[in-house]
Amino acid sequence: MKNYMVVQNTYSEFLGLIEKQLERRDIGFDYHRPFLDQGLPASVGQFDGLFVLAGACAPNDEKLDYHDDVLRVIQLFRKAQRPVTGIGLGGLLVAEALGGTARAEPEYVAGFVTAHKTPAGEGDALAEALDGLDLFVLHHGAVDLPDGMEPILVDDDGNWLAIHPEPYTYGLLFRPEMKPGMLEDIIMEEDHNPPPNIGELLGEARMNWGDMQRVTDKVVVALVSELGLMQERRKVPVFSLKVE
Repeated sequence: MKNYMVVQNTYSEFLGLIEKQLERRDIGFDYHRPFLDQGLPASVGQFDGLFVLAGACAPNDEKLDYHDDVLRVIQLFRKAQRPVTGIGLGGLLVAEALGGTARAEPEYVAGFVTAHKTPAGEGDALAEALDGLDLFVLHHGAVDLPDGMEPILVDDDGNWLAIHPEPYTYGLLFRPEMKPGMLEDIIMEEDHNPPPNIGELLGEARMNWGDMQRVTDKVVVALVSELGLMQERRKVPVFSLKVE
């Protein structure tokens, strides 16, 4: 069975809507929670790919004390040429791992924005599917892309929403996994860092729920196509050594 590693950064932010989409395709996933002091693996040979999820801080915030470990894992998957998808904070960390520069500002970016395909997105399944659609964005801080890296989707102001800098790697600043219940959990989670307009966002998400589900459908179909998510990679056996 296909098995993906998932790096989770807060209790309330998980694969959400994407979970059922993966399960329908016989794709399993294994959550790793470094924010609970659960260490990340030293090797990735037992996984078919990686998802790095959203979080409650900027990528260079001192609260993200396992920052370097996540970048190391991203690089291991890249070296193994296995799919990597970063979402929200995860998208920022992917961009940083590829040479981008992290910064703490803006304090938050939250709301619905219209996606626009760039010349770099021509022919890309994700960019083609989402061009002109409204996407939900929620993240803290930013990462300036390195010279030569062009986004495939931007918002009305030209800020990047998605990158696909190499065949097996995507960084997404929008949130295809999000559902209204997750926003409620963010509001309730102790020590989270929700934006001050989180109540308004929750109301908008409820109103746009049907469109958000359709966006998720398009995203998963595109990622399956571009990254070969349904392809099972050769995995290194995991042995359990039991001393009698």
